[in-house]
Amino acid sequence: MKSIVSGIALVAAITCLVGTWRDTVAAQQHTPVILTRIYTGSDGQTHTERVDIKLSPVAGMLAQYAQSREESQKTKVTSSQFVRFGPGYVEDWHPAAERRYVITLSGRGEVELPGGVKLPLEPGRVLQADDVSGKGHITRTIGQADWVALFVQFDE
Repeated sequence: MKSIVSGIALVAAITCLVGTWRDTVAAQQHTPVILTRIYTGSDGQTHTERVDIKLSPVAGMLAQYAQSREESQKTKVTSSQFVRFGPGYVEDWHPAAERRYVITLSGRGEVELPGGVKLPLEPGRVLQADDVSGKGHITRTIGQADWVALFVQFDE
């Protein structure tokens, strides 16, 4: 009988330890913040790269919030504007008018690069448009709903 109770106690202790370890690991694994950057290469064509945004704990944050809040470095911007593109909207080859973030809020858009690469722009997706020269890209709305985005222009 004593060995059964000891066995149950051991299983309970291991279960608690595994549960605590799992919760700790889960708390340490955050969803990465990723943006897609398009830029003009030396060939005059638009190219793409994935950029992982580095987030760091906030200095001076109360201990109870320290694991719940992280921030990126600040980016200087000059302006922002909401834009709406109706269904069927297509803007043929053009470079970005200025360096900016394009943050999709609703609907779906798409940016097509030379060579036929298509980047989907869906809610939560951030595009950094740096291809202000060269051939540029094609911009279009996908589907039957409006594509609504926030443009945030960088301070040069």
